[in-house]
Formats: sequence, structure tokens, C-alpha cells
Amino acid sequence: MNGPAILVADDHPAFRAALALAARRAAPGARLLEAGDLATALHHVREAQDLALILLDLGMPGASGFSGLAQLHAERPGTPIVVISAANPEAAGAARAYGARSFLSKSADLGEIEAAIVRALGDEPEPEPVPAQEEAVKRMAADIARLTPTQLKVLLGVLEGKLNKQIAHGLGISEATVKGHMTALMRKLGVHNRTQVALAARALALDPASARLPEI
Repeated sequence: MNGPAILVADDHPAFRAALALAARRAAPGARLLEAGDLATALHHVREAQDLALILLDLGMPGASGFSGLAQLHAERPGTPIVVISAANPEAAGAARAYGARSFLSKSADLGEIEAAIVRALGDEPEPEPVPAQEEAVKRMAADIARLTPTQLKVLLGVLEGKLNKQIAHGLGISEATVKGHMTALMRKLGVHNRTQVALAARALALDPASARLPEI
């Protein structure tokens, strides 16, 4: 691809893939760079002279709070940074103060993320923040609260990046049973595929402090 580079920085493979998909849709000619930790993100930022945009998760390995955002902004102050984070939406103001152009909750759908990418690349103004993001998180929390214990364990397995076979082995049940639980939890969460399941779980910051999940 001959277009400018877009850096997708998120430590969770499923969410990183979702962000990459949004970036490809919003900027079909862009060259995508990926990072699962702050050190790799900083390397790309220093090496890619044609970097046009950074999509950033605040909670990556090597970063604490807004430290990763601050470092990336210091390295490339002229490159827009769109933060997509599981942090409380109230962190949006602080994120902008540290150099972010915009802030989206991980409960945002791909359409919202694509729109933010288009605005950032086109240097278009951001819309005024609305409390809808917080309400979306509350709705998702209520949906997850309706899951059975086994469905929640399956959800956590998806968030960890496990295949159905691996989840089944860990829970001591059949792969067919896992598929049944997956169908039920997707129905309860109002989503349609594994990526959306991971987005739904990550939106609630089940373990925002690290890449490790709670024991199940």
C-alpha cells in the first residue's frame, strides 16, 4: 500500500484486529502498523516518517495511566492520536490535555471508530462529547450481569483470545457446549460475532490494569 501509515496500538489481539478493520475501511490506501505494547508503539512512531494517525489504547504494557499517550505525543506532536480506551469516559478531558485529538470508549461501535478516523485524517472538528457513551457502558454492564456463571467464563475466555476448543478444555466441557453458551451470550449481549463479544467484554474493563484476566 502506498498511502500514509496508521499505527494501531492495543495489547488485545481481537480489539487490535477490530481497530485495524476500522482503519482499513476509513482509509483503504493506508499502511497499517501494529503494536501490542508501548515499546513497539514508540519504535513505530520513531521509524515511520509518513505516520498520519495513531489509534491508542491507554492500558498497554509499558504504560501507566496517560504516560503512553504523553510519550507518543512528545515524539510526534503533529500526528493526531485517537484514544480508544476502556477507561471511564470522564478521562476524555485529561486525554485531550495530554495530546489526544479525540477519545472513544471501547463500547463504541466500528462505525463510530471509522468516523473518528476519517475526522482525524481530514483534520475535521470533533463533535461535542455526549453522555451516550456512559449510558452504553451501563447498558452493556446490565446485559453482562444477566449471564450465567458458565457464560461469563466463556466470555472471559474469548477476551483472553482462546479458541472454543481451548475454552472447552479449561472448563471441562465439550466444544459443542461452549458453542451453545456462545450463542446464548451473544443473544444476551445483542452482538453477532466473536470480535463483538470481545469488544463488549473489554468495554467494561474487566481487568484494566494488566493483560491478565481474573482466574476462572
